[in-house]
Amino acid sequence: QVQLVESGGGLVQAGGSLTLSCAASGRTFGPYFMDWFRQTPGKEREFVATIGWSGGSTYYADSVKGRFTISRDNAKNTVVLQMSSLKPEDTAVYYCKTRVGNTDYWGQGTQVTVSS
Repeated sequence: QVQLVESGGGLVQAGGSLTLSCAASGRTFGPYFMDWFRQTPGKEREFVATIGWSGGSTYYADSVKGRFTISRDNAKNTVVLQMSSLKPEDTAVYYCKTRVGNTDYWGQGTQVTVSS
């Protein structure tokens, strides 16, 4: 069993910055990818970013490229999403996710609200 807990969400003005963290427990990170997703009511859950075990392999959705940065600290079992130049369209509940074998593990989500 893996538990993922997001933190760092809140209210920020457009153009501002916010950093989200995801803490994993129940097991240490293995050679797995970690992902960030986000979801707004009425829309499907949207992929945001992913990072490989080494931290060297990253991929971002086009909508956040150049503004968001994903990183990880395996010793601390944490994954971080640094967000800058935030837009009202970034408003969503943000979730972290990992896959172990064929099982997906999700955090409870953290709300990010960007005001205009």
